[in-house]
Amino acid sequence: MASGVTVNDEVIKVFNEMKVRKSSSQEDVKKRKKAVLFCLSEDSRKIIVEEGKQILVGDIGDTVQDPYACFVQMLPPKDCRYCLYDATYETRESKKEDLVFVFWAPEGAPLKSKMIYASSKDAIKKKFTGIKHEWQVNGLDDIQDRSNLAEKLGGPVVVSLEGKAL
Repeated sequence: MASGVTVNDEVIKVFNEMKVRKSSSQEDVKKRKKAVLFCLSEDSRKIIVEEGKQILVGDIGDTVQDPYACFVQMLPPKDCRYCLYDATYETRESKKEDLVFVFWAPEGAPLKSKMIYASSKDAIKKKFTGIKHEWQVNGLDDIQDRSNLAEKLGGPVVVSLEGKAL
């Protein structure tokens, strides 16, 4: 069931910036987003970029030591969100980077919020063309264990995530 919620142009712009990895200067790479949260607008009619809820590649090693743990801490414990996470991981053969679309719907979120986020998910997914990995998460236990994300990315062939061995 569609909710009639639309996707703000800024959300699409952020997705396209994260998706395209063109060779750029070191300064441009530092400005690239590692993780971004999206929420519903006040009137619940638009999906928007959540203010102040992002991690930049340039923050890693500076203000952010573990980007995955920092991403998990950004998630609201009692409300839903859509997220893009740019996962860096290694398989036995090679290093890889993939965007992961996360639908965060914690057990403690209000039923109304869960319903509108669930019914609006297709609107944002249709704008995120080419996403290989989608993950619906319903609690901190699922998302805090980075091996669960590794499972989504490739299962047993994934040996490390964000430089941390699994």
